[in-house]
Amino acid sequence: MEQFFLTIPKSPIVTFTILLLIIVTIPPIFEKIKLPGLVGLLVAGVVFGGEGLGLLDHENESMKLLADIGKIYLMFVAGLEIDLEDFRKSKNRSLTFGFCTFIVPLIIGTLVGLAFNMGVNASILLGSLLASHTLLGYPIVNRLGVVTNEAIVITIGATIFTDIAALLVLAVCISIHGGEFTLSTLIIQLASLGIYCAIVLYGFDRAGKEYFRRTGDEESNQFLFVLLAVFLASVGAQFINVDKIVGAFLAGLAVNDVVGKGPVKEKIEFVGSTLFIPCFFVSIGLLLQVSSFMTTLSQDFLLTTAIVGSLFIAKFIAALIPKLIYKYSWDQCFTMWSLSLPQVAATLAATLAGVNVGLLSESVFNAVIVMMLITSVAGPILTGKFARNLFQPKIDISLMDSSEFFDDESKDHQINIPYKIIVPVSNPNTEKSLMEIGSILARHESGLVMPLSVAKAHVHMDEPELKIALANSNKLVARALRYSQEFQVSVQPIIRIDDDLTEAITRSAKENQANLIVMGWSPNVTIQARLFGNLIDNVFWSSHCPVAVVKLLEDPLNIRKILVPIKNLDQKTLNTIYFASIFAQSNQGSLTLLHVHERKITRKQIDIFESTVNLAVKEIAAKIPTTIKILRYPDPAQAIIHTANKYDFDLVILRSIRRRTAGGLAVSDVTTQVIKNLGLSLIIFGEPN
Repeated sequence: MEQFFLTIPKSPIVTFTILLLIIVTIPPIFEKIKLPGLVGLLVAGVVFGGEGLGLLDHENESMKLLADIGKIYLMFVAGLEIDLEDFRKSKNRSLTFGFCTFIVPLIIGTLVGLAFNMGVNASILLGSLLASHTLLGYPIVNRLGVVTNEAIVITIGATIFTDIAALLVLAVCISIHGGEFTLSTLIIQLASLGIYCAIVLYGFDRAGKEYFRRTGDEESNQFLFVLLAVFLASVGAQFINVDKIVGAFLAGLAVNDVVGKGPVKEKIEFVGSTLFIPCFFVSIGLLLQVSSFMTTLSQDFLLTTAIVGSLFIAKFIAALIPKLIYKYSWDQCFTMWSLSLPQVAATLAATLAGVNVGLLSESVFNAVIVMMLITSVAGPILTGKFARNLFQPKIDISLMDSSEFFDDESKDHQINIPYKIIVPVSNPNTEKSLMEIGSILARHESGLVMPLSVAKAHVHMDEPELKIALANSNKLVARALRYSQEFQVSVQPIIRIDDDLTEAITRSAKENQANLIVMGWSPNVTIQARLFGNLIDNVFWSSHCPVAVVKLLEDPLNIRKILVPIKNLDQKTLNTIYFASIFAQSNQGSLTLLHVHERKITRKQIDIFESTVNLAVKEIAAKIPTTIKILRYPDPAQAIIHTANKYDFDLVILRSIRRRTAGGLAVSDVTTQVIKNLGLSLIIFGEPN
């Protein structure tokens, strides 16, 4: 075996290929055994590194480049994930908790460093490593529907304060370590940091908004502009003797408002989370020498225990202070504590920076790796335990009358403007079912169906290809008119010439003040679709109104039994239930609402949820036979598939939900699993961004 490994050529292509193999295979394996995928990447770095198979070398130039890009990207995404709007809503309390969860670990960590004779500068840097945190538990609170709880909001807001402060302490400590310490140099360093922060935060924000305004919908150029901003900020940081990760994080904050939550942000996070950030975690594993790691655990066990223990204690004290000041509950306190425990993004990058300049020892580095492993596992587990107790359904049923169902933006005009449903038609095989669904909805709402056919634009309007496309569009529209006749609804066909299908659909919907778009299913199969999103994804991102994506295996008029999985009972879920009730009422069918919960949820919480669902159903689906089914199941996707098949449902209606972690690693989506494995008719219902 060793001879075989020696025959493998040492080239950048081979290194890159091995990294891709690791990224594709290792994280899913670790997630199946309930461990974070990033832990698997660290382990893979050890296995494929110098003390393992020897296939990867952290001194390799290609490896160094990919690791540096990954480190920069990691901090950039951490800044990009911070919701500035949530921070502004509770900025005073966020700053209070941010200060507490920074200063308490900083002081305790510094004392630990001094107790182990690390020196003042290194001890302060160790304290700053404990002060920051990575929101690994965010997907959990999002799934539990408690993101809007004030304890969650201020913890997210505190991330801004802690990460910036910790990175600035890192910058000052490294600057002091690199030369003689004087008061004047410290003042100059802080002044240059202040000027630099102002340039990045305000200059990049203004430049980005202006560039996006001028480029309109040119997503490729906007994507490249954001990348340029990230690396310009990183290079600029090095000019003032600040680590490049400071610039990357500030760049993330600067362009946060610019990219918003649109497709450009999705592309940025996709590229980082699937390629560069995993490369960084593998490189960390390459630096971890098993022999020295075991030596640290045996000889420096006290140091490791002190660092990990002081983190848990310091973060708890920091969460206890706002609990006492603002009278939060213990569940809120423990949730804030658990959310602020994981030390991944800023901590790893800052530790590596400290080791590279010789400020931190290898023993401290190994101890921080242990701390990262423990907190990245314990933090999300504890968050799931305490955050579920924060769920308190607050639903405004009064909003759920039929005149306000589809689109809040146009509800002020509904008295004079009928409901308009855009139905893009291009495939003769699915056109009939799409028009029938659109007609069922329009008839129920006394509205208007607008079949839309798009002809591909050409430079010259007299091109033969365009004439053929227009003739085909006329045939599609004529068929659409025939299909809608039996429903006795108003129909207004649209034929549009456009060179972009997404823009044609979303712009037609906006121009005609449409309230809903009903689309056919197109599988995400091509490489281009996987990298840059398919038509469905793009319409979801761009549309001003809800979108229903339909995959029917039988005639819509034969749909009787409808299953609607519900996770949290919020306004968007109620919209989905109302959408499903229209089909059930039109076909004299029945509705089943399925809620899948975890093992540790209490009976009281289940009763509260069920009573709230019953209240909602009485208001929006009183005339329809409705069943509420609550299951305890470890895998929500399998629960949905099992229930749908066992009870012979005709249709499953899912909400479209996309999530990402603050560290950049993608979270598995229940919707994706159901789509892949469900052999029944399906509708994906998505609200505008």
